[in-house]
Amino acid sequence: MTTLTIGFVVGMRSEAALLPTAYPIACSGGIPAKARQIAGELLGAGASGLISFGIAGGLAPMLRPGDLVIGTGVVAGTRTIAADPAWLRQLIGRLPRAVSGLVYGDTDIAATPERKSQLHRETGALAVDLESGAVAEACQAAGKPFAVIRAVADPAGRRLPSLALDALDAEGRPLPMKVAAGLLRRPQELPGLIRVGLDSRAALSALNAAVGRLGPALGL
Repeated sequence: MTTLTIGFVVGMRSEAALLPTAYPIACSGGIPAKARQIAGELLGAGASGLISFGIAGGLAPMLRPGDLVIGTGVVAGTRTIAADPAWLRQLIGRLPRAVSGLVYGDTDIAATPERKSQLHRETGALAVDLESGAVAEACQAAGKPFAVIRAVADPAGRRLPSLALDALDAEGRPLPMKVAAGLLRRPQELPGLIRVGLDSRAALSALNAAVGRLGPALGL
Protein backbone atom coordinates (compact mmCIF):
# COMPACT_ATOMS: atom_id res chain seq x y z
CA MET A 1 0.00 0.00 0.00
CA THR A 2 1.33 3.43 -0.95
CA THR A 3 2.00 5.74 1.99
CA LEU A 4 0.92 9.32 1.49
CA THR A 5 3.42 12.01 2.39
CA ILE A 6 1.14 14.98 2.91
CA GLY A 7 2.62 18.47 3.05
CA PHE A 8 1.02 21.31 4.97
CA VAL A 9 1.10 24.99 4.00
CA VAL A 10 0.35 27.48 6.77
CA GLY A 11 0.73 31.21 7.25
CA MET A 12 1.81 31.38 10.89
CA ARG A 13 4.05 29.43 13.25
CA SER A 14 1.17 29.16 15.71
CA GLU A 15 -0.77 27.19 13.07
CA ALA A 16 2.21 24.96 12.29
CA ALA A 17 2.57 24.11 15.99
CA LEU A 18 -0.83 22.37 15.90
CA LEU A 19 0.15 19.86 13.21
CA PRO A 20 1.73 16.38 13.35
CA THR A 21 5.50 16.89 13.30
CA ALA A 22 6.08 13.75 11.23
CA TYR A 23 4.89 15.55 8.10
CA PRO A 24 6.52 18.38 6.14
CA ILE A 25 5.15 21.79 7.13
CA ALA A 26 6.01 25.05 5.38
CA CYS A 27 5.12 28.53 6.62
CA SER A 28 4.52 31.47 4.28
CA GLY A 29 4.47 34.26 6.86
CA GLY A 30 1.24 35.44 5.25
CA ILE A 31 3.07 36.27 1.99
CA PRO A 32 1.21 34.87 -1.04
CA ALA A 33 4.32 34.82 -3.26
CA LYS A 34 6.14 32.79 -0.62
CA ALA A 35 3.13 30.47 -0.33
CA ARG A 36 3.44 29.73 -4.04
CA GLN A 37 7.15 29.04 -3.66
CA ILE A 38 6.87 26.71 -0.68
CA ALA A 39 3.89 24.83 -2.13
CA GLY A 40 5.99 24.04 -5.20
CA GLU A 41 8.97 23.08 -3.05
CA LEU A 42 6.93 20.64 -0.98
CA LEU A 43 5.58 18.94 -4.10
CA GLY A 44 9.03 18.93 -5.68
CA ALA A 45 10.42 17.25 -2.58
CA GLY A 46 7.96 14.38 -2.96
CA ALA A 47 4.77 15.39 -1.17
CA SER A 48 1.84 13.30 -2.40
CA GLY A 49 -0.51 16.24 -1.92
CA LEU A 50 -0.96 19.41 0.11
CA ILE A 51 -3.29 20.75 2.78
CA SER A 52 -3.86 24.47 3.24
CA PHE A 53 -4.32 24.78 7.00
CA GLY A 54 -4.89 27.68 9.36
CA ILE A 55 -7.08 30.62 10.21
CA ALA A 56 -9.14 32.54 7.68
CA GLY A 57 -11.32 35.58 7.27
CA GLY A 58 -15.03 34.94 7.17
CA LEU A 59 -16.91 36.01 4.04
CA ALA A 60 -20.28 34.43 4.70
CA PRO A 61 -22.19 36.52 7.28
CA MET A 62 -23.32 33.47 9.30
CA LEU A 63 -19.78 32.37 10.16
CA ARG A 64 -18.41 33.20 13.60
CA PRO A 65 -14.92 33.06 15.11
CA GLY A 66 -13.94 29.44 15.64
CA ASP A 67 -16.19 28.02 12.92
CA LEU A 68 -14.42 25.39 10.80
CA VAL A 69 -14.53 25.57 7.01
CA ILE A 70 -13.60 22.68 4.73
CA GLY A 71 -12.91 23.92 1.22
CA THR A 72 -14.79 22.15 -1.56
CA GLY A 73 -12.62 24.19 -3.91
CA VAL A 74 -10.57 27.35 -4.14
CA VAL A 75 -11.35 30.45 -6.17
CA ALA A 76 -7.95 31.55 -7.47
CA GLY A 77 -8.14 34.57 -9.74
CA THR A 78 -10.73 33.79 -12.40
CA ARG A 79 -10.59 30.02 -11.86
CA THR A 80 -12.24 27.69 -9.37
CA ILE A 81 -10.09 24.65 -8.59
CA ALA A 82 -11.88 21.71 -6.98
CA ALA A 83 -10.42 20.04 -3.90
CA ASP A 84 -9.71 16.31 -4.09
CA PRO A 85 -13.12 14.60 -3.78
CA ALA A 86 -11.87 11.60 -1.78
CA TRP A 87 -10.08 13.81 0.73
CA LEU A 88 -13.11 16.07 0.89
CA ARG A 89 -15.43 13.17 1.72
CA GLN A 90 -13.11 11.97 4.48
CA LEU A 91 -12.80 15.40 6.06
CA ILE A 92 -16.52 16.11 5.96
CA GLY A 93 -17.21 12.68 7.47
CA ARG A 94 -14.74 13.20 10.31
CA LEU A 95 -15.69 16.83 10.98
CA PRO A 96 -19.49 16.82 10.74
CA ARG A 97 -19.87 20.21 12.42
CA ALA A 98 -17.65 21.97 9.89
CA VAL A 99 -19.15 24.03 7.07
CA SER A 100 -18.07 23.09 3.56
CA GLY A 101 -17.89 25.41 0.57
CA LEU A 102 -15.58 27.48 -1.59
CA VAL A 103 -12.59 29.35 -0.16
CA TYR A 104 -11.18 32.44 -1.82
CA GLY A 105 -7.41 32.51 -2.30
CA ASP A 106 -6.58 36.20 -2.00
CA THR A 107 -3.32 38.01 -2.73
CA ASP A 108 -3.90 40.61 -0.02
CA ILE A 109 -5.64 40.69 3.35
CA ALA A 110 -9.39 41.26 3.09
CA ALA A 111 -9.47 43.78 5.92
CA THR A 112 -12.83 45.53 5.58
CA PRO A 113 -16.48 44.43 5.71
CA GLU A 114 -16.97 46.00 2.28
CA ARG A 115 -14.22 43.91 0.71
CA LYS A 116 -15.44 40.72 2.36
CA SER A 117 -19.00 41.37 1.25
CA GLN A 118 -17.83 41.96 -2.31
CA LEU A 119 -15.84 38.71 -2.40
CA HIS A 120 -18.73 36.70 -1.00
CA ARG A 121 -21.19 38.25 -3.44
CA GLU A 122 -18.97 37.80 -6.50
CA THR A 123 -17.52 34.35 -5.80
CA GLY A 124 -19.83 32.64 -3.32
CA ALA A 125 -16.80 31.78 -1.18
CA LEU A 126 -17.34 31.26 2.54
CA ALA A 127 -13.87 32.27 3.72
CA VAL A 128 -10.67 33.88 2.52
CA ASP A 129 -6.98 33.29 3.20
CA LEU A 130 -3.56 33.95 1.66
CA GLU A 131 -2.28 30.39 1.15
CA SER A 132 -5.09 28.32 -0.37
CA GLY A 133 -4.82 29.86 -3.83
CA ALA A 134 -1.14 28.92 -4.05
CA VAL A 135 -1.80 25.40 -2.76
CA ALA A 136 -4.64 24.80 -5.23
CA GLU A 137 -2.68 26.11 -8.23
CA ALA A 138 0.48 24.19 -7.37
CA CYS A 139 -1.38 20.92 -6.89
CA GLN A 140 -3.40 21.37 -10.06
CA ALA A 141 -0.21 21.98 -12.04
CA ALA A 142 1.45 18.91 -10.51
CA GLY A 143 -1.60 16.67 -10.77
CA LYS A 144 -1.66 16.16 -7.00
CA PRO A 145 -4.59 16.27 -4.54
CA PHE A 146 -5.18 19.11 -2.11
CA ALA A 147 -7.52 19.98 0.72
CA VAL A 148 -8.35 23.12 2.69
CA ILE A 149 -9.02 23.15 6.44
CA ARG A 150 -9.56 26.62 7.87
CA ALA A 151 -11.09 28.20 10.96
CA VAL A 152 -12.65 31.65 10.93
CA ALA A 153 -10.75 34.26 12.95
CA ASP A 154 -12.21 37.56 11.77
CA PRO A 155 -15.88 37.45 10.72
CA ALA A 156 -17.38 39.12 7.68
CA GLY A 157 -18.64 42.18 9.50
CA ARG A 158 -15.38 43.09 11.19
CA ARG A 159 -12.82 45.66 10.07
CA LEU A 160 -9.29 44.60 10.98
CA PRO A 161 -7.19 47.19 12.84
CA SER A 162 -4.34 48.51 10.72
CA LEU A 163 -1.81 47.27 13.29
CA ALA A 164 -3.02 43.69 12.75
CA LEU A 165 -2.22 43.81 9.04
CA ASP A 166 1.55 43.77 9.44
CA ALA A 167 2.07 41.93 12.71
CA LEU A 168 4.07 38.94 11.42
CA ASP A 169 7.62 38.53 10.20
CA ALA A 170 8.48 36.62 7.01
CA GLU A 171 8.68 33.37 9.00
CA GLY A 172 5.16 33.70 10.40
CA ARG A 173 6.21 34.78 13.89
CA PRO A 174 4.45 37.63 15.71
CA LEU A 175 6.13 41.03 16.04
CA PRO A 176 4.99 42.21 19.49
CA MET A 177 7.47 45.08 19.72
CA LYS A 178 6.32 46.45 16.38
CA VAL A 179 2.68 46.23 17.47
CA ALA A 180 3.50 47.88 20.80
CA ALA A 181 5.27 50.74 19.05
CA GLY A 182 2.26 51.17 16.79
CA LEU A 183 -0.06 51.32 19.78
CA LEU A 184 1.92 54.21 21.19
CA ARG A 185 1.02 56.13 18.04
CA ARG A 186 -2.54 54.76 17.68
CA PRO A 187 -3.81 53.71 21.12
CA GLN A 188 -7.39 53.79 19.82
CA GLU A 189 -6.68 50.48 18.05
CA LEU A 190 -6.15 48.57 21.30
CA PRO A 191 -9.75 47.31 21.70
CA GLY A 192 -9.74 46.05 18.13
CA LEU A 193 -6.43 44.27 18.62
CA ILE A 194 -7.70 42.59 21.76
CA ARG A 195 -10.76 41.38 19.83
CA VAL A 196 -8.55 40.05 17.03
CA GLY A 197 -6.42 38.21 19.58
CA LEU A 198 -9.41 36.58 21.25
CA ASP A 199 -10.97 35.55 17.96
CA SER A 200 -7.67 34.20 16.62
CA ARG A 201 -7.35 32.15 19.80
CA ALA A 202 -10.84 30.72 19.21
CA ALA A 203 -9.88 29.82 15.65
CA LEU A 204 -6.63 28.15 16.70
CA SER A 205 -8.48 26.22 19.41
CA ALA A 206 -10.97 24.96 16.82
CA LEU A 207 -8.11 23.87 14.53
CA ASN A 208 -6.40 22.09 17.40
CA ALA A 209 -9.59 20.21 18.24
CA ALA A 210 -10.00 19.27 14.56
CA VAL A 211 -6.47 17.87 14.41
CA GLY A 212 -7.23 15.82 17.52
CA ARG A 213 -10.36 14.37 15.94
CA LEU A 214 -8.69 13.65 12.61
CA GLY A 215 -5.55 11.99 13.95
CA PRO A 216 -2.22 11.45 12.12
CA ALA A 217 -2.05 12.96 8.63
CA LEU A 218 -5.44 14.52 9.42
CA GLY A 219 -7.19 11.28 8.63
CA LEU A 220 -6.00 11.13 5.02
